[in-house]
Amino acid sequence: MADPRDRYAAIGNLRCVTDDGMAIVYKKRRFLPRVDPDAAGSTVVPRQGDRLDLIAARTLGDPLLFWRIADANLTLDPFDLIEPNEALTIPLLRPSGTS
Repeated sequence: MADPRDRYAAIGNLRCVTDDGMAIVYKKRRFLPRVDPDAAGSTVVPRQGDRLDLIAARTLGDPLLFWRIADANLTLDPFDLIEPNEALTIPLLRPSGTS
């Protein structure tokens, strides 16, 4: 069972059967969600040595929610986000069960 905080928790699986009969199960493609202007809670300028998981822990209370910050900043690769003196959008968290 996937962790409900994971960005792929709500994404379904697909199944492919190879020519030799082996079944391969994989996740469907995940697209960046539409950005809701009302969902931006605040901005944060990363500190020296910051990582996205540290910022998520500090701002959202859980380092595993780093992907929500990536989504709010319209990037799939969280390593693209930490730039000196560039503010990051921190999303408002919605109740559990919504994305």
